Amino acid sequence: MSFETFFSLRYLKAKRKQGFISVITAISILGIMIGVMALIVVLAVMNGFREDLMKKILGVNSHLLILSYKGGISDTERVIQEALEVDGVLSATAVVYSQVMIKNYGNISGAVLRGIDPATVGTVIEIDSMIRGGSVDLLKDSGTDPPGIILGSQLSKQIGAAPGDTVTLVSPIGKLTPLGRVPSEGQFKVKALFESGMYEYDSSMVYLSLPDAQDFLSLGDEVTVIELKVKDIDQSDTIGKRIQEKLGYPYWTKDWKMMNRSLFSALKLEKVTMFIILTMIVLVGALNIISSLVMMVMEKNRDIAILRTMGASPKSIMSIFIFQGLFVGLIGTLLGLMSGSFLCHILARYKFIKLPPDVYYITTLPVRMEWLDVISIVFAAVIISFLATIYPSWQASKVNPVEALRYE
Repeated sequence: MSFETFFSLRYLKAKRKQGFISVITAISILGIMIGVMALIVVLAVMNGFREDLMKKILGVNSHLLILSYKGGISDTERVIQEALEVDGVLSATAVVYSQVMIKNYGNISGAVLRGIDPATVGTVIEIDSMIRGGSVDLLKDSGTDPPGIILGSQLSKQIGAAPGDTVTLVSPIGKLTPLGRVPSEGQFKVKALFESGMYEYDSSMVYLSLPDAQDFLSLGDEVTVIELKVKDIDQSDTIGKRIQEKLGYPYWTKDWKMMNRSLFSALKLEKVTMFIILTMIVLVGALNIISSLVMMVMEKNRDIAILRTMGASPKSIMSIFIFQGLFVGLIGTLLGLMSGSFLCHILARYKFIKLPPDVYYITTLPVRMEWLDVISIVFAAVIISFLATIYPSWQASKVNPVEALRYE
């Protein structure tokens, strides 16, 4: 152990007459600890929120969509076959989308109708895990009277429909009659409920089998989109471009990042903003480090002068107080890291903080620690602590031993 480190550790143990300096040092450690803990917890919650949101979005929606400028896709099998030949595409399914109205005993609500192929939809999205009391196989018996339908859990509450009830769908597209185009209606029996954990989807989604949806909307063999699952979701835009080039006009693609760009950009900006704001707490602790070191230098003028007369260089004197401030920063950072990690573990394991589903996309507070964030937080706290020691340490190195010992 160098003598600089020895004196740094010795000065941390303040004597009785230096008790006030010791209190300020403890406040410095506490400030840095709280700042690091707050940063770890907040960023872990934001990471968990982003991961949970992405999981739910990609559980309901596919990674990639193939659409047509002409509206519907008629040569479905050819398009699916050519898309599957593109490297990186794992599976595909045909889907019908439409805006509809749903009625039940005078209760009316808007909804998004999705006509799905029960045989292939499970290979693209994880829908079976979201259906309470059954699976998409309940929609396989197309042609029954009335056909089966799966409702979002929140939508079922809004219109007062439960499994076994019969609801009415109204399509604004309608059918062409001698009297003109009129809205079409259909009776459907609720087979099960759909619950994704996201209020936006659970309050608007209804599912029919693909043949029943095509028959209800009078589409014939046409589908609205072809949904794809890719191997690497981060490369979905690149894969989409390759598919678009292969299929040519009138087909075009849209990936999950394009559909949710504004949402995830806002989350990223919010994360950076919160990191900057919460770093201010660490700065408060760093200001206390400056205060304690300045008073320590004033208190130790005589000791500094003696060390200088014994041959200690200004650089060594400066190192003593730099090390002392760094020890305070490291202790606070370590305590903050431990307390923040422990709090994240408790939040992730017990999930005792509940969120209202009609306000937030999720029902519990998600937590996910990322080591890159933790390393960035620790690095920032140590750097701030180091910068806080420079001015007081530089002042200590400038102490004139003759002036300091003149009146001793």
